[in-house]
Amino acid sequence: MLTGWRKTLSKFFIIPHRLIVSTMGFLAIMLAYTIRTSLSLSITKMVASHGHSASAEECIVENGSKPGTSKPGQFDWSEELQGVILASFYIGYVITHIPGGVVASRYGGKNTLLLGMFVAAFFTLITPVCVESGGAPVLITLRIIIGLGEGLIFPSCNALLASWVPLSERSKMGTLTYSGAQIGSIFGSLVSGSLLSSIDGWGSVFYFFGGISFIWIVVFALICYKDPDSHPFLSDKEKEYLKNEMGEYERDKEVKAVPWRQILSSPAVIALIFAQLGHNWGFFIMVTDLPKYMNDVLKFSIKENGFYNALPFLAMFIVAQLTGFVSDFIISKKYMSITNVRKFFTIFAAVGPGCFIIGASYAGCDKTLVVVLFTIGMGCMGTFYSGLKVNNLDLAPNYAGVIMAITNGVGGFNGILAPYIVGVLTPNSLMKEWRVVFWTAFVIFALTSVIYGIWASGEMQPWNNPEKITAEEDGDEKKAKAVEQSEQKEDNEKKVENDQTDDKNDELKLKE
Repeated sequence: MLTGWRKTLSKFFIIPHRLIVSTMGFLAIMLAYTIRTSLSLSITKMVASHGHSASAEECIVENGSKPGTSKPGQFDWSEELQGVILASFYIGYVITHIPGGVVASRYGGKNTLLLGMFVAAFFTLITPVCVESGGAPVLITLRIIIGLGEGLIFPSCNALLASWVPLSERSKMGTLTYSGAQIGSIFGSLVSGSLLSSIDGWGSVFYFFGGISFIWIVVFALICYKDPDSHPFLSDKEKEYLKNEMGEYERDKEVKAVPWRQILSSPAVIALIFAQLGHNWGFFIMVTDLPKYMNDVLKFSIKENGFYNALPFLAMFIVAQLTGFVSDFIISKKYMSITNVRKFFTIFAAVGPGCFIIGASYAGCDKTLVVVLFTIGMGCMGTFYSGLKVNNLDLAPNYAGVIMAITNGVGGFNGILAPYIVGVLTPNSLMKEWRVVFWTAFVIFALTSVIYGIWASGEMQPWNNPEKITAEEDGDEKKAKAVEQSEQKEDNEKKVENDQTDDKNDELKLKE
C-alpha cells in the first residue's frame, strides 16, 4: 500500500497505467512499421524504371497523373534485386525473435523494447548517407540490422501485456497495441508520399521516421514500467484491480526455465505457427509490394500511391478496433468459448482477404474498383488481432513473450520469401504476373486456416506452470496434484474476494 509522498504523487496518475502501457506499445509498433515500410514507397523513387514490351492488360497513364517518380531514380536495380532488398529486413527480424522473447519473459519487456527501438531508429537515420556511397550491399546490410532491432519489439510488447492486462480486457487492449501496425502503415504511406512528392530526393523519409522514433524512446523510458510491482506510484486501486482480475492468468515473475519441448510439441502452438505463416504471407505482400503494384501496374503517381496505399490499412485498423470490443463482449457473455472466438476471427481474417485480392487482380485497370477491393480485403484482415494475435496470451501468460517470439519469428520467414518470390514472379511488372502472386496468397491463406481450425485452442495450457511440469516428468503424482490443488485454492480465494468486493459495492450503492 502506498503511503506518504508516493500516495500523493499517485493521485496525479489519472489514466490507468495498463492503458498507458498499451498505448505506448501501440506507438512503438506504429513507429516500427513506419520504419519497416518506409523503403517500400521510397524504392520507387530510388530506382530507375525498366522498360518492357507493351501488354494488352497494361494500364494507361491518365492525363495529369505522372507514374512513379518525377525524376529517374539513381539506382539501376532489377526487380529481383529489389525483392532481395525489401526482403533483407526480415533476415534480421527472425533472428532476434526467440532470444528477445526469452529475455522479455524472464526480465520483463521494457528494456528489450527500448533496445529494439533504439537500434531501428539509429540505423534508419543513417540510411541515406550510407546508401549514397555504398549502394545496394550497404542498404541490404542496414535493413538486416534494423530487422534485428525490430525483432525484439513484438515479443517485448507481448510480455508487457501479459504483465499488465487482465483477461477481461485482453482482446481490446491487445488489439489496440497490435493495430499500431495498421496505423504505422497508414501514417508511413501518407507521410512518405507527401515527403517524396514535395522534397527532392528520397532521404527525407528516413530522417523523419528515425527522428520521431527517438522522441518515443525518451518518453517511454520515463513513464512506463515492466510490471505493476515495479511501478513506484501505481495507485492502490489499480494494483488491487489487477491482482483480482489477473487471477490464474497473471504472469509468474519467478519463472526461470522455458518448457521448450512442451511448447514446440503443443498442437495449439503449432496451429498458431501455421496461422501466422498464412497471415504473414498475405500481409507482407500488401505491406511490402502493394506500393510497387500501384506504381508499376496501376501507374499511380507517388503522391497518389501514398494516399491509396493507406486506405486498406485504415480499413484494417477500424475493423480491428471494433472486433476487439465485440470479441471481449462475446467472451464475457459466454455466447462463444474463447477457443471458438479465436478460431472464427482468425479464419475470417484469412478467407476474406484471399477472396478480395483475387477479385482486385481481375478488376483490370479500373483503379477505383481495385482500391475498393483491396480496402475491403484488408478490412477483413483486421479481425486477425482479436483472433490469432491475442491467442498467444491465452495459452500461457508465463511464456507469452516466448510464444510470440516463436510464432512471429517463424512467420517472419515469409517476410524473406514473399518479396523475393514476388520479384521473381513479376520480372516485367505485368498484371497477369501479379495475378499469380495473389492466387498463391489465396491458397496459402486457405491451407493454413484449415490447420488452425482443427488444432487451435483458447485455453491456458498445462505447461504454463513449470512446477507442475517438473512434478509430472519426475513421476511425482502427489506433488503434481498438490500444485493443482494449490492453484484451485488460490483461484477460489480470489473469487471469494471478488464476490465480497462486489457485495460491498452493492451495499454502498443501496446506501447512496
